[in-house]
Amino acid sequence: MISNFFHTPGTKKFRISPRFYDPDKEERDERERRIKEELGIVEEKVDDGKPYRPSIKGQFRSGDGWAKSSESARKAQNRRLIWIILILALVVYLFFYSDFFSS
Repeated sequence: MISNFFHTPGTKKFRISPRFYDPDKEERDERERRIKEELGIVEEKVDDGKPYRPSIKGQFRSGDGWAKSSESARKAQNRRLIWIILILALVVYLFFYSDFFSS
């Protein structure tokens, strides 16, 4: 336990694999693309018929559902604010203009 008290953690290591630009590969790919275009060779992309769906963990809500829920939340918030203002106004009125608090 005491050894953990005096232990200082080591430095954090940051590892990144460097990226580099390979002009020969770029030139080779461009030349290959031009040759395929001249010969009429078309690479077909495989389409499985399913719509694209990104793998975002917390998918965004649809526009309609989001707008309806935010609108109802805004209305509820406005109602709550009005009630709070009315209650505070009543308390201020009773405190200053009424004999309710003074006996």
